[in-house]
Amino acid sequence: MTIQTTTHLNFRGDARAALDFYRSVFGGDCVINTYADLGTPKDIPGAEGVVFGVVTADNGFRVMAYDVPGETGGTIVGGSTTRRENNTTLTDQALFVSINADTLDEAQGYWDKLAVDAAVVEPLAASAWSPGFGMLTDRFGVTWSVGVTPS
Repeated sequence: MTIQTTTHLNFRGDARAALDFYRSVFGGDCVINTYADLGTPKDIPGAEGVVFGVVTADNGFRVMAYDVPGETGGTIVGGSTTRRENNTTLTDQALFVSINADTLDEAQGYWDKLAVDAAVVEPLAASAWSPGFGMLTDRFGVTWSVGVTPS
């Protein structure tokens, strides 16, 4: 038996833009269905919002997202503040999305793309447990933990 877990992000109107951004960072294909695609009249506010969206890439990356009905404002639901203080990560977010690459160069490539318009929590650098580790909160309010799998 196998099991696959997939991060599912909940947005307030930015799911399509977020999914397009993550596809540009990690590659792969993006599938999006809107509320209108499933029968909501197009003149209803939110009908063009994402009811089901997924990015899947051959490198193993997979993320899902949707727009919570009736929610607007463009940020991730539950997104807030993550910061470093006295060598400790402080947050009120329920989760981070963690990715690990085989090499520092590969991790750096993802980092550089995710970091556009992001708030860096901890720069990508060597750590006690990895040849590279960093954290950032992207332009959509999602906090990413980016690392290199130790050999």
